[in-house]
Amino acid sequence: MSNEIRPVPQGNQWAMFLHLSVFAAYIVPLAGVIAPILIWQLKKAEFPEIDAHGKTVMNFIISMIIYSLISWLLVFVLVGLVLLVVLAIVGIVFPIIGALKANQGELWRYPLMIAFLK
Repeated sequence: MSNEIRPVPQGNQWAMFLHLSVFAAYIVPLAGVIAPILIWQLKKAEFPEIDAHGKTVMNFIISMIIYSLISWLLVFVLVGLVLLVVLAIVGIVFPIIGALKANQGELWRYPLMIAFLK
């Protein structure tokens, strides 16, 4: 087995950046939504595989917003606190897994994601 480093195709790199761009929300409010949309729309013509990754990331973002709203409503029943912690962990772990898979040329569909965009 060879230890040579093979270059990653640019499409895979952009797909990885698209998944990781959701973390921009930790720096600038709403940037975690705007950055993925910009990368998706600007690069999907150049790299066709970006379209599927963009839809997956946007479906994940929309799903997380819905789950967060429901969790905030359930805070009054105390179940929401646990759900918010779980969502915080999922919001960090899933984009990282998606980015790693994208860098390898795979499309990873986030678990619990509602497919709004197909």
